[in-house]
Amino acid sequence: MYIVPVVWLYVAFMMAVAEATSPIGTLLGAGVTFLLYGLLPVGLILYFMGSPARRRANQQAERAQDGTNATPVDSNQSDGSSHTPANPVAAEGEKSHRV
Repeated sequence: MYIVPVVWLYVAFMMAVAEATSPIGTLLGAGVTFLLYGLLPVGLILYFMGSPARRRANQQAERAQDGTNATPVDSNQSDGSSHTPANPVAAEGEKSHRV
């Protein structure tokens, strides 16, 4: 998940290095290039991509404070577990004992 931001920061860093080592470039220009092409866009993208996870964490924290940390139970499952109920399918060569 983080490969694209890391690569983009590398590209922005190399742009800043090219700016700093250019005969007409400056270190200030290199810093601004890295900030505006690298850190700012990557920071915004990672912040927006992390919004759903932060929202879930906040909801779980609120549920934990209220004492209702139980997960909702599917009405189709009689035992209350969150696993899919097993289908009573007979193995190959055996008869099914359905009633």
